[in-house]
Amino acid sequence: MRSLLLIPVLMLSACAGDGPSRLSTAPPGVNVAQAALAAGAPEVALNVSNGILAREPRKAAALLSQADALSALGRLDEADASYSKLLSVDPDSVPAMIGLGRLRLRTDAGQAKALFQKALQREPRNTIALNDLGIALDLQGDHAAAQASYRRVLGLDPRSRAAEINLALSMALGGRASDAIQMLRPYAADAASDRRARHNLAAAMAMAGDRDGAARLLAQDLPPEQVERALQAYQAFAP
Repeated sequence: MRSLLLIPVLMLSACAGDGPSRLSTAPPGVNVAQAALAAGAPEVALNVSNGILAREPRKAAALLSQADALSALGRLDEADASYSKLLSVDPDSVPAMIGLGRLRLRTDAGQAKALFQKALQREPRNTIALNDLGIALDLQGDHAAAQASYRRVLGLDPRSRAAEINLALSMALGGRASDAIQMLRPYAADAASDRRARHNLAAAMAMAGDRDGAARLLAQDLPPEQVERALQAYQAFAP
């Protein structure tokens, strides 16, 4: 499905929120799970969260850590259930709305959009929800509204790499691939750039019709058969 192919191109913002100021003593608390997530150890976070929930099944903070850990581990159905349970416990949980919305992006962009909008009703300046709303709008083909959402993020946080890259990719999807290339090229040319930056630029180049240039960029990271598959996917997004 075309929308499913688009999700890896657009960038979900990094999770926000202050990290734990200190670790609790035994038994481990939610801040330990949060610290494990921040350190890239979702298995540890899940184990700690599960232990807390065995004692306190409706503890909202532990449900959030559990859901985030399951999502990071790719156990998406279980993560969906955890976020949904958290919303039943705390209907105003913005992190749960965002987490569940991100999962729904892969199956129902309209439902994801509604969750992000609900989060923004509670926190209108939440840049993560604004960025993710833009992704939902792009998946629905409403590129003008998506770009407005990304620009709102940049108005609040001019240094948001995710929003700037998503804005450029949205412009390419909306028929302004040449402008998108100019925005994306500095990221790909940066000595510290990663393959994601090169592939974003390649996507815009392919949508602009520069198949050969896109292929050269992709070939730095991918074997020929994967280059061809990526080019076909990117060209499918062209207006």
